[in-house]
Amino acid sequence: MTVSKGLENVYVAETSISSIIDDTLKYVGYSIDDLVTNNVSFEEVVYLLWHLRLPNKQELIKFKDEISEHMAVSETIITSLRMQNHQKLHPMSVLRTTVSMLGVFDTESELDDGESIYKKGLRLQAKMPTIVAAFSRIRRGLDPIPPKQGLSVAANFLYMITGEEADPLSVEAMNKALVLHADHEFNASTFTARVCVATLSDVYSGVTAAIGALKGPLHGGANERVFDMLVEIDDASSNVRDYIQYKIDQKQKIMGFGHRVYRGGDPRAKHLKEMSERLTKEKDEEKWYTLSCQVEEAVWDLKHLRPNVDFYSASVYHALGIDVDLFTLVFSVSRVSGWLAHIFEQYRDNRLIRPRAIYVGPESREYQPIEKRI
Repeated sequence: MTVSKGLENVYVAETSISSIIDDTLKYVGYSIDDLVTNNVSFEEVVYLLWHLRLPNKQELIKFKDEISEHMAVSETIITSLRMQNHQKLHPMSVLRTTVSMLGVFDTESELDDGESIYKKGLRLQAKMPTIVAAFSRIRRGLDPIPPKQGLSVAANFLYMITGEEADPLSVEAMNKALVLHADHEFNASTFTARVCVATLSDVYSGVTAAIGALKGPLHGGANERVFDMLVEIDDASSNVRDYIQYKIDQKQKIMGFGHRVYRGGDPRAKHLKEMSERLTKEKDEEKWYTLSCQVEEAVWDLKHLRPNVDFYSASVYHALGIDVDLFTLVFSVSRVSGWLAHIFEQYRDNRLIRPRAIYVGPESREYQPIEKRI
């Protein structure tokens, strides 16, 4: 028997949802490059992940209407967000608790037929941006703004944060970020969701577990650390190359670079880099794009690592006016679509996920009464 730490290069299941082959990411066979270049809407991608095909015009209209119908959250949820804000919790802890509460108040939370499971997923997908936007406003001392009919998920999310309809470039940037983060094969949070529902636990438990996994800085939390690094460099007026060399010498991880499953670079990064360039210029925040490019160049020269999806998403989210410690919550707004797709798939062909471990502890020990223990 051999152990593969972190399950690296271990294949544990088959999936029809997304694939990573030869540094190419595909959603149900569609290249992420093709989807982003053609400005496919986030709603189309969610439909694709859940139904394993792109919707036609009528199906997309119906799907958008269904999401819009369920976007609003109850006053109970808003009250809970206000209470949690007073506790000074990490925003991902707030999101984790709030999603769990949605299950408490859903009268169908324990129903396990296919239709009920799908409806719960639809409600979760719809409410996630509303929860994140509401908390964004509450923590700034502002009242939450309800979703607006007729806006896309990307446009509604920005509207609920700012109270104003966003400009076309901002909506495009938000939509592309949502599309690029929607799914990523068996990443840590997705695998966590599948392990959870493989016990035949409910949808809300699966998504709550996934949020807990995404919170970590080695997964979704990396984009927060990226912007913290950029601010640190900017505040100290540091020479970028010297800063990166110091990080390397101290054996500190440089957030936003490298990826376990990509060797030639994360295919999502280039799209966010382009979006960062355009958006920061439009918002007069070009210094963050320029600084990011300098960091990218230094890391390549010194470590031969390419940026991953987290690196340029940091400057994009900042240019959109999103607080740094909410970056991972924005990731959740997108990735819940992938979590739910995998939850649906797990339920359809379920087997309890129960791996084994190689025991390396002491053997053949005999019990000693406490009086005889040294």
